[in-house]
Amino acid sequence: MSKVKHIVLLKFKDGTSEEQISSFFDEVLDISETVAGVEDYVSGFNSSPENQNQGLTHGFVMTFTDAAVRDAYLSDVEHERYKSLAAPLVESSVVFDFEV
Repeated sequence: MSKVKHIVLLKFKDGTSEEQISSFFDEVLDISETVAGVEDYVSGFNSSPENQNQGLTHGFVMTFTDAAVRDAYLSDVEHERYKSLAAPLVESSVVFDFEV
């Protein structure tokens, strides 16, 4: 079975404070630690000098043990909670998964 890298890139709405962003990522970290099958989680602010981020400013990557675990996570109540936390703060996002 292949592991799945789940990449989420975000642009927060104007007026979203650093405290709100930090709290948001703390919540995602908590989710990554409570959902079975999440092997790794990292997040951060865009620091690329290439200027190709298309306005996206932050991102995170979760590593799932396999696609079945990722699929279960997508319908998990914790994922739904994360989406409800994101909705008032996030202007746009990109989600990209690949198997390794």
